[in-house]
Amino acid sequence: MNPLTPFFILRDSSKEIPLTLSSLWIHLKSVTESTAPSRQLLDAGGVSRCLDQIADDIHARWPNEPKLALVGVYRRGVPFAEAIAARLKAKGRVVELGRIDITQYRDDLQTMAVLPKLEGSEIGFDLDNAVVILCDEVIHTARTSRAALDELLDFGRPRCVQIAALVDRVGRELPLTSEYAGIRVNLPSNERVSVRFIDGDGHDEVFVKAWEKKTA
Repeated sequence: MNPLTPFFILRDSSKEIPLTLSSLWIHLKSVTESTAPSRQLLDAGGVSRCLDQIADDIHARWPNEPKLALVGVYRRGVPFAEAIAARLKAKGRVVELGRIDITQYRDDLQTMAVLPKLEGSEIGFDLDNAVVILCDEVIHTARTSRAALDELLDFGRPRCVQIAALVDRVGRELPLTSEYAGIRVNLPSNERVSVRFIDGDGHDEVFVKAWEKKTA
């Protein structure tokens, strides 16, 4: 299965089923998209410029680093990491590339309406003493970043871990920040940032749209 293909698992709300690695179920609470029109934050050109700048900043911060790795967080953190890695390699850098699935490390499993299928993590290189850039398309509360860090440290002991995000949204609930970001935004709580990448979505774009929570 393509790792970017969405696959969701739902639970019958009348039953109590324990969470396991092979069966992650939750009570059904639907989250539906509002009929309000979306608002574009970045078009394809804007996304490309942000990716160029993030790659330039990483290159400048670690000019002679022999163990540089980018690790994308499923789902769209993966094409984000791949796009940055391609730009660094074009500069002649040697970059390791990995991906992690944070599902089993989330602290909100009991409250989510749907859960993506466990994709599994792929770290095919030695993390010890490496400089690792965790890549996620959006950082907001930083809870995803916390879960990603927990997962990452199960694979080894990096010398340094930093966070890169295409969109840094105001609203931290944990003391983590992005050292590299394309844009920084402050949005109402009822709006959701959505990112699209040409690898998997067919085009590059960042937009905002209002979402409503409804009880099933």
